Amino acid sequence: MSTHAQAHRERRDIVTGEVMDEDRLIRFVPGPDGVVVPDLARKLPGRGIWVAADRASVDQAVKKNAFSRSAKTKLSAPADLADQVEALLTRRVLDGLGLARRAGVLISGFEKTAAAITSGRARWLVEAADGAEDGRRKLLALTRKAPQPPELFGVFTSEQLGLALGLENVIHTAFLAGRVAERWTADVRRLSGFRPLLPASWREEPATGDGA
Repeated sequence: MSTHAQAHRERRDIVTGEVMDEDRLIRFVPGPDGVVVPDLARKLPGRGIWVAADRASVDQAVKKNAFSRSAKTKLSAPADLADQVEALLTRRVLDGLGLARRAGVLISGFEKTAAAITSGRARWLVEAADGAEDGRRKLLALTRKAPQPPELFGVFTSEQLGLALGLENVIHTAFLAGRVAERWTADVRRLSGFRPLLPASWREEPATGDGA
């Protein structure tokens, strides 16, 4: 219960002053040396400083010295802070896939993934960024007919997915709906503010009909 309540607390973005849900923000804390440190898990000690979860907002906070103003003390924010956040979020999202597989809510393989989509159990269709177009198009055709169409995620290569899942040749995966998927979705939403969730080439692929 406490975890649920924490996930829906609201904080103020130091750049715009907008109050929003924590899930839409990145928490930062001052490190011992006065350098601003990202705290994605929201567990580090110290007074949190909150910035909207997108590259432009973090860059603005750095350029405008907003961290020092918010903390009312001199802080140093690295010029590449947004890159640091992206790298940490990427690792967090990738690790989340491994945790999901161990929890039994991430399945892989074309047939199993297709079955999860068709039954409406898939919350996300996680496809290798370097996978062949044919299989992906067939699964996407299934999503258009599914009772609960999953969202599409294509950030990681087959090798990255394989390392995270402890498997070989990982191309098609389905993240099953449920509490674990919703926690992962929150991290994916934050990541989307720093990098595209799909390769640009996928947007240029033609739509297909049934089984095409």
